[in-house]
Amino acid sequence: MNAEMDVGTDKKALQINLDAKKYGTFAEIGAGQEVARRLFHVGAAAGTVAKTMSAYDMQFSDAIYGPADRYVSRKRLQTMLEHEYNLLIERLDKKLGANRTFFVFAETVAARSFKQHNESHGWLGMRFQNQPRGESNQIIVHVRMLDEENVAQQEALGVIGVNLIYGAFYYHEPRKLIASLQENLSPGRMQVDMIKFSGQDFAGVDNRLMSLQLVSQGLTDAVMFTADGETVQPAEVFYKKSILIERGSFRPVTYATNDMLDGATQSFLKQAGVTGSDLVVLMEMTLENLLAEGQLNHADFLARVDILGALGRTVLISKFGEYYRLAAYLSRYTNRMVGLVMGVPSLIEIFDEKYYLNLEGGILEALGRMFKGGLKLYVYPKVDEKSGELITANKLEVAPNLRLLYRYLIDNGYIQEITDYHREYLDIYPPAALEKLQSRDASWETMVPPEVVRLIKEREFFGYRAAAA
Repeated sequence: MNAEMDVGTDKKALQINLDAKKYGTFAEIGAGQEVARRLFHVGAAAGTVAKTMSAYDMQFSDAIYGPADRYVSRKRLQTMLEHEYNLLIERLDKKLGANRTFFVFAETVAARSFKQHNESHGWLGMRFQNQPRGESNQIIVHVRMLDEENVAQQEALGVIGVNLIYGAFYYHEPRKLIASLQENLSPGRMQVDMIKFSGQDFAGVDNRLMSLQLVSQGLTDAVMFTADGETVQPAEVFYKKSILIERGSFRPVTYATNDMLDGATQSFLKQAGVTGSDLVVLMEMTLENLLAEGQLNHADFLARVDILGALGRTVLISKFGEYYRLAAYLSRYTNRMVGLVMGVPSLIEIFDEKYYLNLEGGILEALGRMFKGGLKLYVYPKVDEKSGELITANKLEVAPNLRLLYRYLIDNGYIQEITDYHREYLDIYPPAALEKLQSRDASWETMVPPEVVRLIKEREFFGYRAAAA
């Protein structure tokens, strides 16, 4: 770590130590006790640190926090925060509670092992009061540590831990806290791919918007949340699951959107040999799509997410403009079958060489990356506007120099037609539905499922306005 980074972190740590109101516990498992060490290193920690602990041995850990299936998990972190916070209140509230605000910082981490190059990641959390004897608030984050050496990962963890504590105490605006998490860390050392705020002081915070901030501010490449709006870490959802994902604008969801996914799902389940319980279905939006109008429109974003949530869909927000980057991301979390659902226009874009000028191997490198894990594309047909003929994956014409490559992918099952579809939905396109909706042409309602129509009307999404009486 360079001196400038060290000084910036130490300055924050010293300010925490000199704040006479703050008093708490540090419980750190994995990668040393780097966060507590930072506070001890700068001095004056006696007024801040009530206790530090690190139960590395599983038997000790189980005796304190109870048995766990996975020691580096959100569940384990939550248990640590609750146990240590309750102890702090029980033992110190009577003596110090009138003048101090108590906090617990906890982390459970799997850093780089000397024996194997495992995925280095961890869960960090803060439970804290803003007023003496006030209700507690909580912030939890999941991080991926990208340094190659264990010592470097420890250093980075110490920095981001201090940033989290400092932000919780002094940045009462969640977006400002998020922006500060990587302060004093050089780029490429740490990713934050999940964050959740809870408690009385964060009652008005929408964690879906906070997830969006992680992507838009460059802290991670992708975030996820479930249909009920719960922010989740991908490994929690993808573990030992097959994945089927549909990319779109979903502005709005139409009959064709659902028809495409339904047809792909039927084929996917048969080919993967799995049941619905072993399959994760995702609806993905790229940051580029969300920035189509030049800046992030939070109301528009939440409208799309609310509609997908009402349909029971899990949502992925990513920075992956190219499909091969999306494929690489998914393969990081599962070794099961992965399917990408798309229409013919998206397939045409995949075979446009201009998108791969930044790769040394061009389109060959991109397709090699995309299909190396056995990924399959499920392609929804399209009606040619001029001839009225049906264009399917098998009938698609690509550039002459790519025809043999394309045929290879078709013949080997990497690209598959969706054959189970409703012909009447092929003429439905979200931009057309949106244009009709905003121009008060009631025919948009015939293009959109009833539950989506109801939600758009009730909440006046996408600029909908009821016709005047």
